[in-house]
Amino acid sequence: MTRLTRRSFLLSSTAAAGLVMIHPFSARASAGQAHLRILTTTDLHCHVQAYDYYGDRANDTMGLSRTASIVTEIRAEATNTLTVDNGDYFQGNPMGDFMAYSRGMHEGDLHPVMAAMNTLGYDAGTLGNHEFNYGVGFMDLVNARADFPLVCANFARSLGATPREDALHLPPYVILDRMVTDGAGEEHPIKIGIIGFLPPQIMQWDRAHLHGRFAVRGIVEAAEAWVPQMREEGADIVIALSHSGISTAPYEPMMENASLYLAGVDGIDCVVCGHQHQVFPSSSFEGEGIDAERGTLMGKPAVMAGFWGSHLGILDLMLTRDGNGWRIDTSESSTRSIYQRNEDRSITALVADYAPIVAATAQAHQDTLDYVRAEVGQTAVPLYSYFALVADDPSVQIVSDAQGDYVRSILQGTEHEGLPVLSAAAPFKAGGRGGPEYFTDVPAGPVAIRNVADLYLYPNTLMAVRITGAQVREWLERSAGMFNQITPGGADQLLLNPSFPSYNFDVMDGVTYAIDLTQPSRYDNDGVVVNPDAHRIVDLMFNGAPIDPEAEFIVATNNYRASGGGHFPGADGSTIVFRAPDTNRDIIVRYIVANGTISPAADGNWGFAPVADTSVLFETGPAGVQYLGDIQGRGINIEPAGDGENGFALYRITL
Repeated sequence: MTRLTRRSFLLSSTAAAGLVMIHPFSARASAGQAHLRILTTTDLHCHVQAYDYYGDRANDTMGLSRTASIVTEIRAEATNTLTVDNGDYFQGNPMGDFMAYSRGMHEGDLHPVMAAMNTLGYDAGTLGNHEFNYGVGFMDLVNARADFPLVCANFARSLGATPREDALHLPPYVILDRMVTDGAGEEHPIKIGIIGFLPPQIMQWDRAHLHGRFAVRGIVEAAEAWVPQMREEGADIVIALSHSGISTAPYEPMMENASLYLAGVDGIDCVVCGHQHQVFPSSSFEGEGIDAERGTLMGKPAVMAGFWGSHLGILDLMLTRDGNGWRIDTSESSTRSIYQRNEDRSITALVADYAPIVAATAQAHQDTLDYVRAEVGQTAVPLYSYFALVADDPSVQIVSDAQGDYVRSILQGTEHEGLPVLSAAAPFKAGGRGGPEYFTDVPAGPVAIRNVADLYLYPNTLMAVRITGAQVREWLERSAGMFNQITPGGADQLLLNPSFPSYNFDVMDGVTYAIDLTQPSRYDNDGVVVNPDAHRIVDLMFNGAPIDPEAEFIVATNNYRASGGGHFPGADGSTIVFRAPDTNRDIIVRYIVANGTISPAADGNWGFAPVADTSVLFETGPAGVQYLGDIQGRGINIEPAGDGENGFALYRITL
């Protein structure tokens, strides 16, 4: 048998040295009692260093190199420690794409994320849904170099009559034979069982890699079969590594976020959650069975440690010797962040890098920088957002094109296949409080991965909703709150509503429409109907005919919008039919790589309804003048109107 962890510290030595603050469980444990601290990471997504490759700059909110500093510091606070990872570890940023698409993995190769994890010294881990994005063969090559066991109880090459008869791809669990030190300094044997689970939805999300070759079980069903066997084999403590979120929705056999119900399975002692990129314990979760104060699910200790290394999850267990085994007497659940967000929204780093991980991944980091700075495709047209709020725009068009292409592909073979797919996207960099330089501007020619951050600022994930033609209209009515009401016959009226954020100005591709500025906005800035008789959206057409209010459509969008962000009709969380495992940025990168040369020229599917003898003014960045001819060439009556305030340029549109 081995001691519980390679980096465990004896209470007596650390206390005598006075180097660390000992956890109360370690301090008050007596003979026959042992403090076990479980340190957890989840959803690292290949963020091994504190660097944003899309922005091409250091970032204090991410990186296993930072989380590792907390791990190495607080291992000494407990007599016995265990370190586990909860999945989604090697995909999700340009380093992951570089390893898959550029360098590739061969027999015996060491992936940088595995180099980092081995350096920190994990004891066990499980798979997440993103482990399949590059194919099962690639995943196996990465995992082959892990210095710790990886387990998964619900992913199989084929299913048997019962879960125990499934041909699983990995062992369902591992039982670690370890030694723990009790409060009297005596060592005792302990059997720690670790079992892993992933979302069954991988069969849809990575259909191209998995369909017809692999199968899944529901998380709870697999647990109910395998946990009793773990107990039969002598496991004293059972830890569930659940790459699944926390939901109080009624239980369903193949539900995606099943950690709450998993915690209710007899024989499981504690649950490590993930997948949702959130933190637990926190006020973000509430409902029956959830105790955010105590950090428990169904009365059992649970934790979720954010994403990208933002937090370390900690489960502190006070174990008591019970005959020949052990049981949990008391527990605490907590997380520790690697950074602090200040009142002015600035970031203060709370820890420095753990140098051994930086060293272990230094070459991969430099190779990734070379990769993101190098060409991954070409754009035949410039991608700019200077006029995105007043005319159909190429920087929004590329996002819409990539989203729509992805959703049409992913919905093949589902009940939604065949429904028309629309795509909603908004300009993120459009001046405003960001200033006169705050615009997307990618010239025609080579496109690098870092340019994608200029096209899509936020790390949103793609989602799709299923709504009616009537809801499509209302969605666009809400978006049209971007504009002030215009008086017919007036000259040089201010067009843009300064209190309406540009990220709520959704342009919807796949339909054509005009915006009647003489009407008041139907919705206020909070999405409340204030003018029920107003209709700014006119001539709304699908396939050249007026849209059918009863017809159904799939709309590709992002998680913020689909879940209710901005209070858009038809997008309140209840209409979601697909949650992509990929960020919108990743989807754009893949679209560019797949096409080689993109030409997302704005197709002019929307514009302003004509108003006789009327003109409006709006501000944009002065650098936009280089694209004025392109806008005028689309039949838009636009001209410079002098200098605006604070470095902006004024333009006039005659409606």
